[in-house]
Amino acid sequence: MKRSRKVLSWIVGALLVLIVVVVIVIATFDWNRLKPWLNEKVSQAIGRPFAINGDLSVAWQREPAEGGLAALVPWPEFTARDIRISNPSWANQPQFAHLDGLRFRLSPLGMLAHRISIPSLQLIQPSVDLERNKRGQATWDFSLPQSSAPSAWTLDLGAIGFDRGQIALDDAANKVKLQLSVEPLQQAIPYDQIVAQESADARVQAGKTAGTAAGKAVARAENNDTGNPNSAMASKTSYQFAWKADGTYQGVPASGSGRIGAVLALQQNGQPFPVQARVHIGDSHIALVGALTDPMHLAALDLKLWFTGSSMARLYPIIGVTLPDTPPYATEGRLKAELHRNGSHFSYQHFRGRVGGSDLAGDLDYTTGGARPKLSGTVTSQLLQFADLAPLIGADSNQEKQQRGDATAQPADKVLPVEPFRTDRWQAMDADVQFSAARIVHGPSLPIESLSTHLIMNNGLLQLDPLNFGLAGGSISSDIRLDGSKSPMQGTLKLRARHLKLKQLFPEFAPMQTSFGEINGDADLHVRGNSVATLLGHANGELKLLMNDGAISKTLLETAGLNVGNIVIGKLFGDKTVKINCAASDFVATDGLFDARLFVFDTEDATINVSGTANMASEQLDLDVTPHTKGLRIFSLRSPLYVKGTLKNPDVGVQKGPLLIRGAGAVALGVVAAPAAALLALVAPSHDTGNDNTCRIVLQQLRSSGRMMPSNKATSR
Repeated sequence: MKRSRKVLSWIVGALLVLIVVVVIVIATFDWNRLKPWLNEKVSQAIGRPFAINGDLSVAWQREPAEGGLAALVPWPEFTARDIRISNPSWANQPQFAHLDGLRFRLSPLGMLAHRISIPSLQLIQPSVDLERNKRGQATWDFSLPQSSAPSAWTLDLGAIGFDRGQIALDDAANKVKLQLSVEPLQQAIPYDQIVAQESADARVQAGKTAGTAAGKAVARAENNDTGNPNSAMASKTSYQFAWKADGTYQGVPASGSGRIGAVLALQQNGQPFPVQARVHIGDSHIALVGALTDPMHLAALDLKLWFTGSSMARLYPIIGVTLPDTPPYATEGRLKAELHRNGSHFSYQHFRGRVGGSDLAGDLDYTTGGARPKLSGTVTSQLLQFADLAPLIGADSNQEKQQRGDATAQPADKVLPVEPFRTDRWQAMDADVQFSAARIVHGPSLPIESLSTHLIMNNGLLQLDPLNFGLAGGSISSDIRLDGSKSPMQGTLKLRARHLKLKQLFPEFAPMQTSFGEINGDADLHVRGNSVATLLGHANGELKLLMNDGAISKTLLETAGLNVGNIVIGKLFGDKTVKINCAASDFVATDGLFDARLFVFDTEDATINVSGTANMASEQLDLDVTPHTKGLRIFSLRSPLYVKGTLKNPDVGVQKGPLLIRGAGAVALGVVAAPAAALLALVAPSHDTGNDNTCRIVLQQLRSSGRMMPSNKATSR
């Protein structure tokens, strides 16, 4: 018995001595002797040179988070100094990253279960050079070894911490060059304090860029913004580092600043990583505050997001979303994002804002991963200024164009916009967006009651199907299709105007208030070109318009902006108000040349016939205006007029000699049967009286009075 006890004592003693020896060896081991082996293994794993050039040391201490017997086992804390990772051979900079130090603790008991458990990894003064060339090769893409067999080891990384550092980005593919620095704050700033400050600054920036109303709209959006669980979790965090960036983006000066948290918690889903940023690229300003809500996969964001700038179209090179040209704007909303390698989803929720003098609100989704990214959603406006739509077709002033960054100046002698559409961007993404405006205002005197459209864009084909306006008690419905995938662009424009009440169309023109008349019209055009000017300059199709029981004057046409019309009416009637029984027009377009098959005004005193052409390609006018006095009534001008010059600068004068005879015969011979019959389809009873439309009587008389004949101008050609 005593012998066995002695043997057992020797065994226990030997084990204790062995443990002590192992502990002493480990504690006194020169870990720098492992650096060549570690450098080689890591270099093989990442596919490029890796080196620990400084000291490699280990300190031992118990882990306070552990309980029971595990709390007695000391954990090693590794510290490596002067770590360098090289760039691939094609990069301009030789070094990808340099760290003054790297520190982490490792669970020894986890190693027994083939688990590498690291509660936290601390990066000490990192300096990183990120580079991507024009072919798309990026220095942050590592050539990791591929293996079909699953690894027996698992990595359990709890969090990543860091302190001050430097990051350089040179992205030739996206034309981005930035220098970014990160510095610790003197004291941590609570999340809620940053949100409040950023909201106040966003209101000020919105007011500077898009006016006082924009600042108020952003403020209302913030007041209506309801909290969410992620915001509640983020409010428990704080910002501990500040960052600042300067450089260029797409050749335009860019700068940014913001704050971030100190520890990226990868294993705690309830611990979002706070982020805040203000970015200025050209005159576009982007501000955000929120959290990275899935730090483990760097795959989810929940942010309050503000945009301001001179035109939404200038966001395209920044965020990659095709947006229209607009006046100065400001918006605020909540951005939620799920980021994945094979496709991401962005949702701009409950946004509100101001574009020019118009308000906007809605929800938009942007998804990637398909053949093309896709934008979808709903946008609404309670009050839309008609002038704010002008940049969509390049119809704003040259000063406004310059402000929103477009270099295509409108020629002084042209009326039709020459600014080309950005059809290359139409093919960059698809869209399915519903837009509606409850009320549209065109100046003080022409209210358009509503607008609604369904915008669909698919591989460069833009469709507004339908595009509807509520106007003056009636409606304008249209279907627009433009194929931007073809060069030049091709498309169709179909428009149908019905029951536009004259007294509502011109509410400030007193003589019209006793009118019961309406305007009805149809347009069906096939177009070709890359701007409004070239589209109409190569148009083919028909344009028909009827107006009955109205009134007209030079002053009214000046107010409506009809330059040619007010000069002609002034020549014929002076500035007095003239009652119109019926105005009827039927134009046929052939490659931009609009020929008046029938264009007639029937008044109390005279019937006025207009014949000739309007060339939309050159904007040249070549028209004859022939008045015919009714019976013995006194009429101020019996001689025909000529209308030449351009849409911008018309030349209107009195014809003389043989032209008078030729013009006088036009009504008797030229006007009437086929186009009059076609226009009868537009005649509709007046909604106010239930009486028949006066144009029916006029057109039936014209239909039976002569035969169809091409216009004089077309015949002379």
